Amino acid sequence: MRIAVFGAGAWGTALALAFSPRHDVVLWGRDAIHIDTLATTRHNERYLPGVPLPEELALTADFAAAARTADLHLVVTPLAGLRAAVGELSRLQPGTPLIWACKGLEAGTGKLPHEIVAEELGPAALCGVLTGPSFAAEVARGMPTAVTLAAVDPAFANRWVPALHQPRLRIYANSDLVGAEIGGAVKNVLAIAAGVSDGMGFGLNARAALITRGLAEIARLAEALGGRPETLMGLAGMGDLILTCTGDLSRNRRVGLALAQGKTLAEILGELGHVAEGVSTAREVVKLATRHGVQMPLCEAVDTLLHDVRLGPREVVEQLLSREPRHE
Repeated sequence: MRIAVFGAGAWGTALALAFSPRHDVVLWGRDAIHIDTLATTRHNERYLPGVPLPEELALTADFAAAARTADLHLVVTPLAGLRAAVGELSRLQPGTPLIWACKGLEAGTGKLPHEIVAEELGPAALCGVLTGPSFAAEVARGMPTAVTLAAVDPAFANRWVPALHQPRLRIYANSDLVGAEIGGAVKNVLAIAAGVSDGMGFGLNARAALITRGLAEIARLAEALGGRPETLMGLAGMGDLILTCTGDLSRNRRVGLALAQGKTLAEILGELGHVAEGVSTAREVVKLATRHGVQMPLCEAVDTLLHDVRLGPREVVEQLLSREPRHE
């Protein structure tokens, strides 16, 4: 089987590496100079240093060539690039099964990835999302990982799980696409909160409380949108949230740690060198929750901290702690 992976960042490269032992994989990147460097050095030092690329992994900057020869399109761009990539794929190779591995809400529209895909491909498209607790560096090194492949059509997930499942990249089928995507989007916002909490020295009790109450916020929003509570207790919900809030490889957690140090958002993003989806997602999550009457005080606090320069981390935390007590 030939798989075209679109996006030569850390996660796209890691998935290309994971699937290349069993499949014929081509990895596309938009930067031709970067792709030439990968082909010459057989390393992606910019995004995934220290991990060699096997000779059998094909590399290209030609989007059309990658699309037209594939049995499966796997889009692993940042969420901001999903719409353009899917729209181009629909023109070049309509009907090819599609999986995306990006998380968040589209800036400006607040749409989930599957809503973007439906607008570009139509509601009957053969598609699903690959999501769950997974750091690219660990997947690339063959460390054991478990993720979810969620699709509205159970037959789609049931078909592709056996094809993509690896001994050290275990994939589980799920039919709750909304719940899986909400879990993947909101956990990035909460990871920023966890980084702030840790950076301010609030301790492990505070982190545990934040993760637990954060999971409740995710579940409330997911249910309001038609997601299932049990999805949020699994890999795409609790699993991804715990990893992103506690793991030192989490870019969103690092944003929070830097905010706690008093750095500006512009400074943080400049130093990070990678996309931290929680930054753009925070505002859209709050707007989506407001439209559906869902209370998400932790996400609101992160949005305030990111976009209200008048308030620092300590003031935002004090506002949270001053909330009236209520039933769990």
